[in-house]
Amino acid sequence: MDPKAKKLEEKIAKAHLGGGQQRIDKQHHKNKLTARERITYLLDEGSFEEMGLLVTHRTTDFDMEKQQFLGDGVITGYGTIEGRLIYIFAQDFTVFGGSLSETHAEKICKIMDAAIKVGVPCIGLNDSGGARIQEGVRSLGGYADIFYRNVQASGVIPQISAIMGPCAGGAVYSPAMTDFTLMVENTSYMFVTGPNVVKTVTNEEVTAEELGGATTHSTKSGVTHITSANDITCLDDIKKLLSYLPQNNTKTTKRLPFTLKDETREILEAIVPDNANKPYDMHHVISGIIDNDSFYEIHKDYAENIIVGFARLGGRSIGIIANQPLFLAGVLDVNSSKKAARFTRFCDCFNIPLLVLVDVPGFLPGTDQEWNGIITNGAKLLYALSEATVPRVTLITRKAYGGAYDVMNSKHIGADMNFAWPSAEIAVMGAKGASEIIFKKEIHAAENPAEKLAEKESEYAEKFANPYRAAERGFIDEVIQPKTTRRKLLKAFSMLEDKEVIKPNRKHGNIPL
Repeated sequence: MDPKAKKLEEKIAKAHLGGGQQRIDKQHHKNKLTARERITYLLDEGSFEEMGLLVTHRTTDFDMEKQQFLGDGVITGYGTIEGRLIYIFAQDFTVFGGSLSETHAEKICKIMDAAIKVGVPCIGLNDSGGARIQEGVRSLGGYADIFYRNVQASGVIPQISAIMGPCAGGAVYSPAMTDFTLMVENTSYMFVTGPNVVKTVTNEEVTAEELGGATTHSTKSGVTHITSANDITCLDDIKKLLSYLPQNNTKTTKRLPFTLKDETREILEAIVPDNANKPYDMHHVISGIIDNDSFYEIHKDYAENIIVGFARLGGRSIGIIANQPLFLAGVLDVNSSKKAARFTRFCDCFNIPLLVLVDVPGFLPGTDQEWNGIITNGAKLLYALSEATVPRVTLITRKAYGGAYDVMNSKHIGADMNFAWPSAEIAVMGAKGASEIIFKKEIHAAENPAEKLAEKESEYAEKFANPYRAAERGFIDEVIQPKTTRRKLLKAFSMLEDKEVIKPNRKHGNIPL
């Protein structure tokens, strides 16, 4: 064999083993997979085709020319997941801490460009110490090149980011602009400025985990959509998430085989309590409607007063948005509005029909909400649903009060089909509050004001706290028995399958960000 060819073969073999193995931080990699192990586990066996294996950095400053590793700290290429083509990059922490150099960024940009051209999902496995300091502005420019492509790909192909190690500084903005961000508990973190900078500037002592760990971002900030116990679980979550998504914005998700049967679900009859003030778990309603064990919740631990996630109905992928009476009585607030709006826009981008389950007493009152912009944030959900052109079906299970009735996919903002259970209450506000305003004089003049209030409350409830007034006006298409819900929804979504909407000729709208 030619000596040059032999030497190159040895280099390639070393690269496939992980490059700079001598640079492994053992503590950092405890219970973690290598970049190549992650790709091998995620993709179908033998399907991965690597691109840019022989790439090395171009830096000569600080004696960097003496430290050359094939691939330059990131593995890029394409392969299949359950037969579906995807593009992927995985940062290799064993090579310069996975730091991003000019050539490292070029490799990522190359596969992002290819994914957009071919029209397939792009998956990024992030595990990097940040910009490569030795390269200065060239590494910063590399980040910006990636950010630009994230925006060009947005709404065209699904973009999924898995944070499987550190992701700090400017690096965090690429995952933030992708569609879904996954984090691994105890081994991954994201923040713009680290604990040391925080301590210097604010004199606040905080650990990396507290500042930007998976738990923090899944419960407090909402930055991460899914948290996983370890690397393997995270990769499994990517596979599961991908199964609900199409290849690109011109396709629909593959439909699983389904045969229509009786579809009556008696369990739905007993979920909503007779007492209108008693909570119940909306997950039980979801389970009673969808195909068995098909619900995959997104943002599970963030803004728990609203539920969002993917499911299958008749074998087809749908997006579900549902008020959750178990938390804050299901009210809309700043965080739940943002959470539902973002999910709505994703589903609309990728032709995933929307089912909205409503039990909402209104918007959360208080100075905290007003000062944090409940007006503009609530408007985000209103805007997102009004803008959506995918099939949109609403089911009101109980309360639909005030402006929240309008916002939660009402007929007035373009919903295609609106159903209500007999337990639905559609009104400006609850019977008690409305009676105190409407019958104020009568109540004050009565010998027994409390008794008079109860009487008027009952009178108002009988007249307005039901779905029939709305149905008379055509705002509700049908009042249905809970047990028939699944069948009604199957037929509604089937009927709407070929829905088309002609959009106004404009560059884009101006959502209240």
